[in-house]
Amino acid sequence: MFGRLLGSRRNRVQRSNPLAGVRTPPHAGVLSCRVVDPVNEPVVGAELAVSDAMGRRVVTGGTDPYGLFLAMVPAGEYRLAVAAEGYAPCRATALVGENSLASLGDVTLQVAQPPEPPAPGDWDIDAAHSSIGFTARHIGLARIHGRFNAFAGVVRIAERMEQSAMHVVIDASSIDTGIRMRDDHLRSADFLDVQRFPTLEFYSDRFVHKGGSRWAVTGALSLHGVTRTVTLDSEYLGLGNGVEGETRAACRATTELHRDDFTISWQSMLARGIAAVGPSIRIDLDVQIVPKS
Repeated sequence: MFGRLLGSRRNRVQRSNPLAGVRTPPHAGVLSCRVVDPVNEPVVGAELAVSDAMGRRVVTGGTDPYGLFLAMVPAGEYRLAVAAEGYAPCRATALVGENSLASLGDVTLQVAQPPEPPAPGDWDIDAAHSSIGFTARHIGLARIHGRFNAFAGVVRIAERMEQSAMHVVIDASSIDTGIRMRDDHLRSADFLDVQRFPTLEFYSDRFVHKGGSRWAVTGALSLHGVTRTVTLDSEYLGLGNGVEGETRAACRATTELHRDDFTISWQSMLARGIAAVGPSIRIDLDVQIVPKS
């Protein structure tokens, strides 16, 4: 009888202590919170960064399907930065004790106001303040980074952003990875074949709003004599003013291209059967546009 009572009491203690089943290292505790939106729904995949009192990053992570975040950290004072797509960033502080749970409870994120769109009309891509970069896998281990140094383009902003269009022309011979021998090979018939195909061109008249500041820009990419449909995963960054007071708009965009889709199939295999150059290329764009003069 006494054994049953003791066992029942022990079970009640374990249920009341949220760390009863968690073994924490000496001088450590647990930090937790639940990230929710203004109607108390969990925000899945919110990103959290935890820094100590000196501003040093201690841990980063994301919320689970229930909006929960849990991390074990040394005892001390911490600052949390919470961010999620479509929401305004949020900051909080917490004091974590040894072998204890420091819960911030619900952290509510407010819906962010979308940035003001560019005015309708033609806008030029400012190549001096823009970049078209790429990343390729090398020998299955490292990554090679490069860029195109010469390009031009125009974006026609419509009254309804969804009806906008853009046209970009890239000088294929301007490819630059920082190694002249490699760049010459990339210009050769094994890859871009710039003698036959001197430019890459992208044209799009399909802008699809994905929520917040995210847009999918889908269009036709002509590369190496082949035209394929490509979608840029884009983030509009808003408006600003340059050093001379001129209005500027900016965005970031990424996509992934497969070399075989554009018949760029040159390959050299290493002794272990590993391709010297990977089959896919990641494209990263940082673009600023200015009103056409």
